[in-house]
Amino acid sequence: MARKYFDCREHLDPDSAERCSVAISADSEDEVIEAAVDHVVQAHGFDDTEELREQVRTGIKEGTPPL
Repeated sequence: MARKYFDCREHLDPDSAERCSVAISADSEDEVIEAAVDHVVQAHGFDDTEELREQVRTGIKEGTPPL
């Protein structure tokens, strides 16, 4: 089974002054979604919505995040 990851650095507004260095990886897509949504809600002030969860889901990649 390939690892899955969500790299927050790829998904924030590039014009934002706020920079994030978090990348989350796990063995399952569900684990990545839960951890990434928790991060985005707590660190970036988004609401936990189905739209946010779908955006995270579409941003998940296989492998490990680049350094």
